[in-house]
Amino acid sequence: MTQEDIKDMMLYGERINVEYKEAFNELPKSFWETYSSFANTIGGQIVLGIKEHRTKSTLQERFEIQGVNNAAKILKTLWDTVNSDKVNRNILLDENVETIDYDGKQLIVVTIPMANYTERPIYINRNILGGAYKRNYEGDYHCTDDEVRAMLRDANENGNDGALVDNYTMDDIDLPTLHAYRNRFEVRNVDHVFNQLDDKEFLKNMGGYTIDRNTKREGLTVAGLLMFGKGLPVRERFDNLRMDYIDQTNLVGESRWSDRLTYDGTWENNLFNFFTRVIPKLTADLKRPFKLEGMERVDDTPVHKAVREGLTNMIIHADLFITGVLKVVKKDNGMLFSNPGSLKLPIEDIKRGGNSKARNPRIQNMLRMVGFGDNIGSGYPTILKAWSEQNWRCPTLLDRSELRQVDLTLPMISLLPEQTLLEMQQAIGKDEYARLSANEQLTLAYVWNGDEISNTILQQILSLNSIEAGRLLHNLVDNGLLTQDSKGRWTTYKICREKDKGEERKEKGEERKEKGEERKDKSEERKDKSEERSDKRNLLNLSPIETQVLRLIQQDKKVTYESIGKELTIGQTKVYKVLGHLKELNVIERIGGRTYGHWHILLADISSENEILQTDKQR
Repeated sequence: MTQEDIKDMMLYGERINVEYKEAFNELPKSFWETYSSFANTIGGQIVLGIKEHRTKSTLQERFEIQGVNNAAKILKTLWDTVNSDKVNRNILLDENVETIDYDGKQLIVVTIPMANYTERPIYINRNILGGAYKRNYEGDYHCTDDEVRAMLRDANENGNDGALVDNYTMDDIDLPTLHAYRNRFEVRNVDHVFNQLDDKEFLKNMGGYTIDRNTKREGLTVAGLLMFGKGLPVRERFDNLRMDYIDQTNLVGESRWSDRLTYDGTWENNLFNFFTRVIPKLTADLKRPFKLEGMERVDDTPVHKAVREGLTNMIIHADLFITGVLKVVKKDNGMLFSNPGSLKLPIEDIKRGGNSKARNPRIQNMLRMVGFGDNIGSGYPTILKAWSEQNWRCPTLLDRSELRQVDLTLPMISLLPEQTLLEMQQAIGKDEYARLSANEQLTLAYVWNGDEISNTILQQILSLNSIEAGRLLHNLVDNGLLTQDSKGRWTTYKICREKDKGEERKEKGEERKEKGEERKDKSEERKDKSEERSDKRNLLNLSPIETQVLRLIQQDKKVTYESIGKELTIGQTKVYKVLGHLKELNVIERIGGRTYGHWHILLADISSENEILQTDKQR
């Protein structure tokens, strides 16, 4: 790492995974709290020798480069302490610690990796409950007892779903659910020896029923009860866990959903029933092209497989022992899968695939044996590949530690929708839009319709590192295209609607003025041409729909794109095509941006409503 890297980190880096600390004469005591918090969550970097004034915004005001007085002494203290009983485990290597010269002052940068799930929790002061920390958007905080227990459960290589559930027996199994599963199993595994077993033996072999050899206790496992149990026993044992499917497509009026599947007493709410009911709802609207393989029709697609992977991953990676919701939301522009828990692996490893660490491996196997779930460790790459082939926005996988849940978002939106492109060009000007890089255009498109973005999300969308993503976002802020909202060490970005004012943008004032004069000259030129055209009305040859749009503009020069579409009962794409054609004919022009601007009719022969109406009648 160089001085320039440090400067870029201070300017553009995501501060949730960077901590600056004063350390002029000694290693600060708070170093070990941050060591624990980074190790137990996403990893991060501690820079020693910089004082951060968090209330300041500029680089000069926010960061005070103090340096360290005796780097060798501080480094010795660090290594001596990390290998003592101060911390329960040393996860640092030599390459994780380096000394940097910054304008003649020494800084120490310590890169703390995310600890392996088998090593967590990392804690200090020989106190596993009181000495374990996690990172959130405000800094380092004590892990709760429940969070520590969750990490200890995750450290179990055998998963969380094989434990015997005391006092739950075959009487608590919903036999119609189990038999529906066995029918699917037999169809896919015709000659499998499990097909000859009775229900109890079948469950034992599938990991749904167990016998403790030491105590001779026997009964259902967590996997067996949750997958095939009757609704009441499931709710009694797992009152912390809910299942919820919400369809928010095609909403009418104030409706919050058009369809919903949650417990209502009409179905046994176990995982297999939830899974098999939700899948058809999610895939009902997906295109199924006709395809033959041999003499059999195949109507499955990579997108169908990816959606099933999303639902499968939600279930097999869920922490079933904390309070939360297995939630699926279907929207007009995508899907959301949410499960309680956290990511066991770094996001980079998940994207690469090949290394599945499901919390619930028995449930994973049960689903895989009936065709749900790809090869182990390939689920997320399967999703990414399918979405890339459709040219849709990249899926995002977010560990929301403050809520103790993981969100997988599958947007079914083009990387750069035509309508959004037209709107952006209209609002900020075609020339200025053309000067943006491809990544800047994609970033603006993501937030254009009111969405917000963060450094973390942008890293996934565009495959950038933290500094590259930060630099891109800051450039858009500097150009007045995005606004930022700082939330502790976390910052989100939204579209700057003030930029819709076109020529009124302050930082581009002079440029706008020059363009305004050019536009004025062109307007006068068009006016002259329109007056020449006034005696040739019949040569204009506008379509009826174009005439109707003109009438609406005459009635209200600030009429919106949405209002035109609603009034004439046409889609937004059609509205843009009609308006675009009218502008090409020099019939109309747009003064200002989409939000604050207005329309101006250029043709002299249609300067009154009566003439437009008359033209329409003649058609």
